[in-house]
Amino acid sequence: MHIESLKVFCDLVDTRSFSKAASKNFISQSAVSQQVRALEDRFNRKFVERNRAGLEPTEAGLAFYQGCREILERFARLTEEMKGMGNIVSGQVRVATIYSVGLHELSPVVKRFIKAYPQVNIHIEYSRTNRIYDDVINHVIDFGIVAYPAPRPQIEIVPFRTDRLVLICGPDQELCKHKQIDIGSLDGQRFIGFERDIPTRKAVDKILRDHGVNPQYVMELDNIETIKRSVEADLGLAIVPRTTVENEVRGKTLCAINFTQSYTRPIAIIYRKGKIFTIATRKLIEMLTESQADNA
Repeated sequence: MHIESLKVFCDLVDTRSFSKAASKNFISQSAVSQQVRALEDRFNRKFVERNRAGLEPTEAGLAFYQGCREILERFARLTEEMKGMGNIVSGQVRVATIYSVGLHELSPVVKRFIKAYPQVNIHIEYSRTNRIYDDVINHVIDFGIVAYPAPRPQIEIVPFRTDRLVLICGPDQELCKHKQIDIGSLDGQRFIGFERDIPTRKAVDKILRDHGVNPQYVMELDNIETIKRSVEADLGLAIVPRTTVENEVRGKTLCAINFTQSYTRPIAIIYRKGKIFTIATRKLIEMLTESQADNA
């Protein structure tokens, strides 16, 4: 049994596709089938099966997958440590983040990291919060970055930074003349918000409810960029993190108004408990947490 066969099996479970697993390992689909069959024969267990939903791992397959993931991660860490003895940081780091954080807050740190460690390949995926948690638990990514982190038994949470929430409107709106505004004065206003299952939307709705504010939601969107463009078109107001609108405020296409009270959005790094990080992954997390300290 070779380490390469364990990786092929894990890629098959991750992708749920023989063709994709074959492509990721530069082998044929028949070679994937043969390696998986050899593993099943070795342990006398069925690891994958086909059903109406497609290819799915069996209970034994899931247990084997988790064990293989740990072996692969330990081997990757050992490989990086051997390379690290020559003072070279290399390898791959897999990160998933929500769009607003990835575009506006992760990007500057990643640029510095790439400059410091040019031999590291960083793969960043923009994803929805629930999927990020699932991908962390299932070893699909090394770590995730989410807003309003929620405790879960298998998850470790490391604070990254905190964003101030502001009200945004078009530059021609009467509200734009205000430097501050009381959130209670927004009752009945036309609002543009994130979709209801997004944590930032849930947090904003709670803030509004706590102050007896009943907004009129005219649009519900899945990412910060479309929200900003809709507010620029004077379709409604929105409550968003200040960091996501700094360019528009400088360009005077949006106004950002502080609240008389302070409302913030916490952001955190999440990873699976017991996760064994490569040197490259540890270096990136260190750089992220250092940037958080610098902005504190």
